[in-house]
Amino acid sequence: MVGKTRVGFIGVGLMGHGMAKNLIEKGGYPLAVLGNRNRQPIDDLVRRGAREAKDPADIARSTDVVVLCLPSSAEAQAVIYGERGLMSAMKRGGALIDATTADPIVTRQIGADLSLRGVAMLDAALGRSPREAEDGRLSTYVGGEGAVLERLRPILACYADTIVHCGPLGAGTTCKLINNSISLGMATLISEAFSTAAKAGVDLAALCDVLSAGGVDGRMWRMMEPWIRSRDDSGLKAPLRIAAKDLSAYGRLAEDAGSAVPVAQAVSQTLRLALNSGHKETFLPALPGVLAALNGAKIG
Repeated sequence: MVGKTRVGFIGVGLMGHGMAKNLIEKGGYPLAVLGNRNRQPIDDLVRRGAREAKDPADIARSTDVVVLCLPSSAEAQAVIYGERGLMSAMKRGGALIDATTADPIVTRQIGADLSLRGVAMLDAALGRSPREAEDGRLSTYVGGEGAVLERLRPILACYADTIVHCGPLGAGTTCKLINNSISLGMATLISEAFSTAAKAGVDLAALCDVLSAGGVDGRMWRMMEPWIRSRDDSGLKAPLRIAAKDLSAYGRLAEDAGSAVPVAQAVSQTLRLALNSGHKETFLPALPGVLAALNGAKIG
């Protein structure tokens, strides 16, 4: 029964807080969370009924299913294989849901190691934004056995209204990386275009109207547009450092597949310029302003 499955959650940041909140409020799951340097989301979840765990091993011992939502595979490996990590204490019959946008090769190795302990695994990378995480309306792209997905679907459904089974373990994060390469390419091209427009003295509000009436109009444009019009970046709270990390992971995936990706490499280099100019924590919708400044222009 839903109320009897104990869930652990590691990584209650911009996306993870809303996911964990909905596991408590929508799913009624007893929840254990692992603290970090940012106390606000942890304290909020504890007020809502979560228990703060001591370390990953504590999470593993006291729960049936563990959810990870971490910046990259490196952090996931640290909490799984590190001292007092999940691998040391997860129980046979348990399960791990890794919502990290991860390296598929690493994901498959983690899954193989967990299977030796009788622990199931899904990779379940996320789509949409922290706003949808708070509302329980994320999308998630799942890799793993179908039977495991059906067993864990009620947990995923607490924070995701769209669940796509992409194939075997690693397929979910592979699809997410490919999706992100397209989305970030669109965002970067929009940003470059508005940087050029600012440099050329174009009426940016009029250009926004032109794009909204044409083929550029779509979900990514609508998340970028509010910043260009009014400096509102709340529609996509995605730091540029995370965008750059995802493009790098996509590049490794393409290299492993033997696929040439010159456009993605150009996008990756553009994001690197933004990071090197001090914008690691700047949200993606503000990238037009970053590129404009690098070109000696200003938006707004």
